[in-house]
Amino acid sequence: MIQYLGRYVISGSNSYIMDVASPGTDTIPSVAVAGLRKTKGYFGSTLYLFNLYLYLFSNMAGSNASKELNINEPMSGDHGFFTPVQSPPAGSLLSMYDENAPVPQIFEPITIRSTTFQNRVWVSPMCQYSCPKTGELTDWHLVQLGSYASRGASLIICEATAVSPEGRNTMEDAGLWTASQVPSFRRVVNFIHSQGQKAGIQLQHCGRKASVTAPWLGHQPANKEENGFPDDLISPSNRPYKNDGLWPIPTAMTKEMIQKSIGDFVNAAKLAVEAGFDVIEIHGAHGYLIHQFCSPLTNKRTDKYGGSLENRARFALEVVQGIRAAIPDKTLLFYRISTTDWIPDRESWTPEQSVRLCQLLQPLGVDLIDVSSGGLVPDQQLPPLRPGYQAHLSQGIKDGVPGLLTGSVGMIRDGKTAEDIVASGKADVVIIAREFARNPSLVLNIAYELGVRVKWPTQLHRSQPRYNDPDI
Repeated sequence: MIQYLGRYVISGSNSYIMDVASPGTDTIPSVAVAGLRKTKGYFGSTLYLFNLYLYLFSNMAGSNASKELNINEPMSGDHGFFTPVQSPPAGSLLSMYDENAPVPQIFEPITIRSTTFQNRVWVSPMCQYSCPKTGELTDWHLVQLGSYASRGASLIICEATAVSPEGRNTMEDAGLWTASQVPSFRRVVNFIHSQGQKAGIQLQHCGRKASVTAPWLGHQPANKEENGFPDDLISPSNRPYKNDGLWPIPTAMTKEMIQKSIGDFVNAAKLAVEAGFDVIEIHGAHGYLIHQFCSPLTNKRTDKYGGSLENRARFALEVVQGIRAAIPDKTLLFYRISTTDWIPDRESWTPEQSVRLCQLLQPLGVDLIDVSSGGLVPDQQLPPLRPGYQAHLSQGIKDGVPGLLTGSVGMIRDGKTAEDIVASGKADVVIIAREFARNPSLVLNIAYELGVRVKWPTQLHRSQPRYNDPDI
């Protein structure tokens, strides 16, 4: 007969000390430590009995403590690879270094629908012109976007992604118009989620600004020999970006072409949901197709898609309606807007018209306006560029559309600027591009600048400020 008594076993007239004793096992594990041997008789001599009790007593605490295992647990979810738990996610507020200091608002969580972001410093879409002609994301995007996710950005928005082949800026743009492209996006989303962060995607159609070379090649119109597609450009009216003989004249869209384009946006949104994105942002800014419909500078139509503000906004509204109806209620829907064309000397798109558009977007289920400006025409008259120079435009939309969330963009390079924008009520979040490109650890650096102790990536915990390494 075998009896299991804690960490020792009695078998017949012999007793053994065990490291492990598993009830229900017929075999006896290997005998434990030196100095404790099989006894003679039931417990044998007094010496062995004493040694047995001494061993059991000394290991009672250890036995209880062993139940509190220190295991490098994986992050929950099927990510396709092992990664340690990030709990809470990097970039989460832990405390202030000065316990009497107020918590900066950019490190207070924000919840939109059912999605909570642990901070308000987000990554703006940044085109990389690094995709194959078939539009899939690559290892470059995994590393680029993954670096922001692992270092505390609570939302990473993937670069502007074309909803159709002719909607691309360059032949090397990201694209999401067919199911075969989804796995490459899902791979990046999985990594972002594995770090406890949220993933967004910006959907766009470039309209008359399509078919150009990459910026490091001049960002000029690309002919067919340069992988361009100048014959495929479309726009609400047949007006080129520049009247210089180099920029192609786009085809004025028929009503059938308009409906196809709306369908392309909706299809891309469905594919984005399939890839796992938490946020879909519609690119209605920077002179691309939706902006071209909204502005009287580029929309000279006389049908129901041109003329009055409501008619010029119709294309944008139908895109929003189509996408909102096609995606789950939990999926967030953002809209990037160019609040002004920066053209003061003739009829153009203005902040007042932007407020009116946002009043129309809000009841359609748009959750946040990503507030930018310009990009429609080459003769725009930008104001002097300074940190946060577009924040007042976000303020105008917040004032004109109560309850609508906004994000501010533009030359936000440090914690003070970011906090000033949010704390003053000009925006609810800041959405940053180039400073993240310069410094993927921007959230962690901003936190330290503002005296905030945040959760660092688990694997990099020894690198956090004021860390005392017990092993040194």
